[in-house]
Amino acid sequence: MLLGVLGAQVTSYGLWSWQQDRQRLAQLDSLSRNLADSLAATVRYFRSLPYEYRHIVLDQLRDMGGTRFFVSVNDHRIALERTDGGRARELVAGNLREGLERELGRQELYIGFSRPEDLRVFNNEVPLTELPAHWAHRSLAMAPLSTPILVVQMPLEGNSWLYVATTLPMAGLLDEPAWLSGDRLFVSLAVLVTVIGLSLLGIRWLTRPLSVMARAARRLGDDLESPPLAERGPRELRDTAAAFNRMSERIRQQVDERERLFSAISHDLKTPITRLRLRAEMLDDSRQREAFVRTLDEMDQLVKGALASVKGLDLHEQAEPLDLDALIATLAEELALFGGAIDVRGRAGVVEAKPLALKRCLGNLLENAVFYAQRVDVSLSRGADAIAITICDDGPGIPVAQRERVFEPFVRLEPSRSRHTGGSGLGLAIARHIARAHGGDIGLDQAAAGGLMVVVRLPC
Repeated sequence: MLLGVLGAQVTSYGLWSWQQDRQRLAQLDSLSRNLADSLAATVRYFRSLPYEYRHIVLDQLRDMGGTRFFVSVNDHRIALERTDGGRARELVAGNLREGLERELGRQELYIGFSRPEDLRVFNNEVPLTELPAHWAHRSLAMAPLSTPILVVQMPLEGNSWLYVATTLPMAGLLDEPAWLSGDRLFVSLAVLVTVIGLSLLGIRWLTRPLSVMARAARRLGDDLESPPLAERGPRELRDTAAAFNRMSERIRQQVDERERLFSAISHDLKTPITRLRLRAEMLDDSRQREAFVRTLDEMDQLVKGALASVKGLDLHEQAEPLDLDALIATLAEELALFGGAIDVRGRAGVVEAKPLALKRCLGNLLENAVFYAQRVDVSLSRGADAIAITICDDGPGIPVAQRERVFEPFVRLEPSRSRHTGGSGLGLAIARHIARAHGGDIGLDQAAAGGLMVVVRLPC
């Protein structure tokens, strides 16, 4: 947008300058043609005067003033200081020559331009600036003299030269326009800043609903109970907000339906499992009884895992300020009762989180570390945007190819990795889900001691 506005402004500025230059040249063309007619009339008038009356008429003209011509008769042609030319001066000189030759016939003719401070007007080449003020300024009708002065010299009879100096009616027409003049540059910059400012305000106004929708989408990922979007604004935005609200409502319904389904299945399976366990105890064959009981234990473990999965993913509590240092210290004390050696270093401070859910997340990770290793080190750090909780152990670790797979529900690696038995393979899945619901994530890597390093990142 900035490049487009700047390009349009430069283009319009160039067209405006080109049009101004065309108008200036058109004015010069018209003025110079009229000036040629006036000069031709002046020359004819002086040629018609007797020689002895010419100086009397010249003195009267100088005293009267207002003619815009300074006229003198000299006994030789006065050389002019050379000045820089341009299209404007070439146009004026060409029109004067053409008009004078048309009115007076082809003859010797000298046309030039001079600066006021360099102009010399009489036989003894007196500078114009040394003449009485009423001679120069009244005749040229210009005070103070600052514009280039046009000088025409042509021979008269008796070895005399008619000398005519004049200025154009409009000052500044002979000056070549500057591309980056101060006034034009100021106007262009003012227009550019105004257009960009109004455009930015308009874009901000148009995109504000999209920003609101983006925040609502992020909030929905953290909290399914977030309030719906306000359906207002242009028709397209109202339709988008309505579609977003319908989507979030369907997601909430599906999550609730999933929870009810898991709860119903788990509840319905408990009764037949209990009956089967009672019947298995009545079997006479001990080998069959042990096989039946072992199968029923696996089924019961799956049912409990399904319930734990539903409860672990249920995050319908309100977020509140939570002291992470105190929470981890409490979890470390609880696990120490079971022989887990946990060393905690650093501070994480307070974070806005759902207490029960985050406690379950960190509890699952610390329990896994204690069960699989002899020693566990926990380091806490707080940055400008995120909090990092690093859990390192000296256990067997997890192969690189399996580090993402263990986050899937009901996935357990080979039992030989653990000193203990049991578990449903839901701990890491629930922990990652809770971390991501808080806007963070969990990653796995190899610890310095050769075991597993779990890094939990949460936004401040």
